[in-house]
Amino acid sequence: MKDGFLTSFVNVSRVQPIGSLDDYGAILDGWLTVLSQLGFHARHLSIYGTLTPWRRRQVEGVTLRFRHLDLPLGDIVLLWNTDHPDRMAVDLGTGLERLAWARTRASWHPLVFGRFAQLATPPTLDAIRTATLLLGHGIAPAARGAGGITRRVIGAIDPEAARLGVSAVVRAAYDYWSLFGALLTPWPEITRVIEGEREATRSALAA
Repeated sequence: MKDGFLTSFVNVSRVQPIGSLDDYGAILDGWLTVLSQLGFHARHLSIYGTLTPWRRRQVEGVTLRFRHLDLPLGDIVLLWNTDHPDRMAVDLGTGLERLAWARTRASWHPLVFGRFAQLATPPTLDAIRTATLLLGHGIAPAARGAGGITRRVIGAIDPEAARLGVSAVVRAAYDYWSLFGALLTPWPEITRVIEGEREATRSALAA
């Protein structure tokens, strides 16, 4: 897993219909002001991309990306209906963790995984973090559908790294996700499900 990327992250976005290109420009200008207030000096911010429209079925658009120094932060997309070009919308997005990374220029893994960064591989820590979010919202492991994703994520946890349990990492991830919304499932139950899935996998492999 490359620095700057996670399976799950906090999405910072603004999606809304607009009436004109002036609105698009005003939203972009407002976003640059927000970035400046967060400590990203305007002199180091740049917008890049192409003005050549792309098309996906009935929608066309233009995607521009923004970066701070050499680090891409996100993008802002102008969308319109192919048959009704006056029906426009803007979609601006980035990741909260990525913004923190760009702002501090701290080492990525300690920034995201904290005190656990050196205790397991990034894919394992990322999987526990994502499984906590999925299970916390009631998406239990299953053979298919959304639950199939949860099962696949849990399956990415290194069995050797999880031999002593995952509760400490789950609690840390649970506290983080709880900052942005209440989770439906308590962290002890999330731990039980993850460890139960891992045990079932070990038993199946041993059979």
